[in-house]
Amino acid sequence: MSDEKLNKIEKVNTYNKHNSFFSFSSISKDKDNLKILDRINSVYKEKKGFSILDGNDLKILEKVIKDLNNKEINQSSKEIFRLSRNVIDELISLNDDQISKYLVHRYRYEIYPIIKKIDNYPPYLQIEPSSICNYRCVFCFETDKSFTNKKNGFMGKMSVELFKQIIDQVVGKVEFLSLASRGEPLANQDISEMLNYCRGKFLNLKVNTNASLMDEKKIHSILSGGVKTIVFSADAADEKLYAKLRVNGNLNKVLKNIENFQNIREKKYSDLKIITRVSGVKFSEEQNFDEMIKLWSGLVDQVAFVDYNPWENSYTKPVNKIENACSDLWRRMFVWWDGKVNPCDVDYKSYLSVGNIKNDTISKLWTSDVYNDYRNKHLSKQRSQISPCNSCTVI
Repeated sequence: MSDEKLNKIEKVNTYNKHNSFFSFSSISKDKDNLKILDRINSVYKEKKGFSILDGNDLKILEKVIKDLNNKEINQSSKEIFRLSRNVIDELISLNDDQISKYLVHRYRYEIYPIIKKIDNYPPYLQIEPSSICNYRCVFCFETDKSFTNKKNGFMGKMSVELFKQIIDQVVGKVEFLSLASRGEPLANQDISEMLNYCRGKFLNLKVNTNASLMDEKKIHSILSGGVKTIVFSADAADEKLYAKLRVNGNLNKVLKNIENFQNIREKKYSDLKIITRVSGVKFSEEQNFDEMIKLWSGLVDQVAFVDYNPWENSYTKPVNKIENACSDLWRRMFVWWDGKVNPCDVDYKSYLSVGNIKNDTISKLWTSDVYNDYRNKHLSKQRSQISPCNSCTVI
């Protein structure tokens, strides 16, 4: 690999948040749609897990079953619920009595943003244990020195007390949760206690990490803390290219840490149904997905590239003419380390913050007038009136 400038892939038009996988490979041996569908139909017929569903949940589940079984439905319609490859893997990892509830919440995550519907809680909650990161990836806003300058107040780590307060509010209400956002979650010295507090509380708890800070203690915390999906962020199979993309990163160190994770998983947690994924950002033409599969497939269950979203300069990009509404306004909510609540992470400096979890509840903020005003402006093709929505490509 030469030291020439990376051939950056220019992002044009729009960024579809509904399906951001550029490439995806699953190592799972049991991902046949028919097998999964037979299992789902059996669970539905026997009403497994129905006791924890309310009337609205059952209506959603009925719609899911109808979509999955009706071959006459227009399959090109975006409003039709389908089983993607990663969803099939998640279903495989669940017990029968968890499937119905999972499908209800997956429907809320995938279809509500399309039909522009909300209820009392976000389908997905992203909590930021740390906005601080030890990397300076070329495609990330951590390269913005006005963001990482400690004097400007964006850098910090969430306290355990605040984290527990958030978790207590959403148990039984939000089933899809990520511990990650603007920074590296394992940079928080209390991450083990945070994970321990999540044990047994969510159907799908995900952690995104660059794996560089993953020591043995943190590995055990991840494997014993109720994590359903661990995503190791890596973008190349070549050491030099990796270092160019993930500045300050060392591929050999990351490989060793993930190998250690896999060894501990096999020896100590062999019955644990956890999904491991290496996921990179498809930023440069030099990145080779086949090489990624060759390197990582022996260590993880899934290998993926996500589409590049140019968010590293959200506030300096020119205003565009996109009028489509951003799906994230109906899909997920972000809670920063200091309790500040934001509708997206493209707005990494929180111009659009709707409040603070220290003063209001998740439910009140999600359904607040401020949040709904953003939604209404986007629906009425007025996102050009909101910054940085007016220069963002996410739909």
